[in-house]
Amino acid sequence: MPGPEGVRADLMSCSPDLLDLTWDQLRTLVTVREAGTALAAAKLLGREQSSVQKQLDILNRNFRNLTGELLVVKQGRGKDFLFTPTGLEIVERARATFADWLQCVADSRRRLGSTLTVGTTEFTLGFLGRVWERVAPQLMEREVELKVVHVRTRDFWRRLDSNQVDLLCGGLAADAADERVAPAYDFLEWHREGLALLTNLPVRELAAKSIGVERLRTLPLVLPSRGVIIDFVERWYGPDFRSQLQVAAEIDDIYYGLALLRSRMTYGCILCPRSIGEAAVEGRLPTSEDFRLIDFADDFTPMLQLISGVFARKGEREMYDASHPLNILWDAFRDEAASGRPLPL
Repeated sequence: MPGPEGVRADLMSCSPDLLDLTWDQLRTLVTVREAGTALAAAKLLGREQSSVQKQLDILNRNFRNLTGELLVVKQGRGKDFLFTPTGLEIVERARATFADWLQCVADSRRRLGSTLTVGTTEFTLGFLGRVWERVAPQLMEREVELKVVHVRTRDFWRRLDSNQVDLLCGGLAADAADERVAPAYDFLEWHREGLALLTNLPVRELAAKSIGVERLRTLPLVLPSRGVIIDFVERWYGPDFRSQLQVAAEIDDIYYGLALLRSRMTYGCILCPRSIGEAAVEGRLPTSEDFRLIDFADDFTPMLQLISGVFARKGEREMYDASHPLNILWDAFRDEAASGRPLPL
């Protein structure tokens, strides 16, 4: 590896063709590789096709001078560009460079506390709103920017581990006897509850006040395709639960499930957190007067609860003092959780 003097000499002797390379040109090259054509890339970049083509021409000219090889070759009208070996290598280096720089910028903003990014599920957004009320004047005075992103449960850990968010608001299925939840993360609990069945089935078909593990097998169920509810089902019936249960429909979110039952095109039961079922029955969510809520019996193994709270990367908050926006927001979550106010739905 060259020493400082060697590196300095290399920098001073850089070719003008390399020094003329811009971030925008590299972004265009990567976008063309992903989109295929100059026209498709131009649509993604929000610019004219001629602008994209001009940048490709400049890149080709400069890299032919540098390496003797073009980066991209036209294949004909409407056909994807052919990337040369040098072009493919530059694309991969550009992707890695962008990722490193974006991560560096994000880390710096996080360290300085100028931006906070909080991921929430649909039903924890209201809780974040109440918490933000506690700290908004203080953080806005310091010009701290709050970014809120929608995160589905299946993406929780990936979004947190990859530093895409600073905090996560949501829940997970955990054994009711567990006192320590998500030990790989800092976790602040604010609520525990079980599941219930929300149904439009007539009373004559389902008159029970509670449903056990065997009875659930016989009911037409409206289940999400994935997520925390499926975690419950898999732990009760195994990964092949679809062969053991009567799945009447699969849904992407609770609102579609409610609309499906409300339409009466499907009769069945939605598994949901009890608080959401109560909100539906009481009319605080789009619902029908025919909806009923049925509890789960205590014969499910293991006995699970939906445990909701705030997650952060392990030990990260300890790297900052108490005045850092991340710790201020965390403390506000703790105070709101301790207030005992009901969950907003």
